[in-house]
Amino acid sequence: MATPAPPLRAAGRAFARLRRGGRLEPWAYLVPALAVLGALLVYPLYQLVLVSFYDYRQPQVTGAQPLRFSGWENYRTLLGDPQFWEVLGNTVVFAGACVTGTIAVGGCLAVLATRLSAWVRTLLFLAALGAWATPAVTGSAVWLFLFDPSLGPVNQALAALGLTGFEGHSWTYTKWSAFGLVLSQVVWCSFPFVMVTLYAGIRSIPGEVIEAARLDGASTARVALSVMLPMLRPAMAVVTVQSIIWDFKIFTQIYIMTGGGGIAGQNLVLNVYAYQQAFASGQYGLGSAIGVVTTALLLMISLVYLRALRRQGEVL
Repeated sequence: MATPAPPLRAAGRAFARLRRGGRLEPWAYLVPALAVLGALLVYPLYQLVLVSFYDYRQPQVTGAQPLRFSGWENYRTLLGDPQFWEVLGNTVVFAGACVTGTIAVGGCLAVLATRLSAWVRTLLFLAALGAWATPAVTGSAVWLFLFDPSLGPVNQALAALGLTGFEGHSWTYTKWSAFGLVLSQVVWCSFPFVMVTLYAGIRSIPGEVIEAARLDGASTARVALSVMLPMLRPAMAVVTVQSIIWDFKIFTQIYIMTGGGGIAGQNLVLNVYAYQQAFASGQYGLGSAIGVVTTALLLMISLVYLRALRRQGEVL
């Protein structure tokens, strides 16, 4: 029998060392999850990128015309469209406000929950989880009814307080009023995740640390900002990245509550804009290009945030 070649022997020895060191064992446990992710995420993403490089419209879908490779044409069209940059600005501002509001409300309620009695805290958690479990379509419809110009109880209550300007007031007519209405609904259905996650993180903080700060005369706000927040940075990283991803790709609330993007498209965000280009206009290649740009932006924002945390010495 021929002696194995030196490179093969070296590779065999390296593989044996990895097995003895236990370095392959974690990967063995990850194989099923990676296989599922590859089937459900990688392949669709590959198809999205592929379609974005083709002139793919309704004639190509029906087979009336052949599929034509257009290269970067869809991206050049997108980047040269002033509406795209306006929609991108809307998305960044709106998502940033949603993330800030969600974390602020969820964080404050998480701190408050540590000060409540057990049964009051249970009621708070049940109410919050009810909002979290409500489907986005249902929540958007309820929110629209609450702020309906004629029948909405919010306008009726404000008018009863003497604010006559709110009689028949439309909250979705102007751009920023409509964004504010959608933002309130997004915060309402998103803060429970932040609250529960941060509450679990707070409960994991040693009680002696918090008690020592209070004995030193620190107020609840000072304890939250100077003691709890630094120890909650890993949990904050999770909820911040999750909130950025969720809020940056919002579709349902904007589409339902502003009637598809508001008057003259004033409330368009990237996901609704991509839907309009792909399905309303039949430009599937251009819609795919918007999806690719959105995915790239989300990855870049998340990586920049996580890298900033690592520079501060956080172990993620």
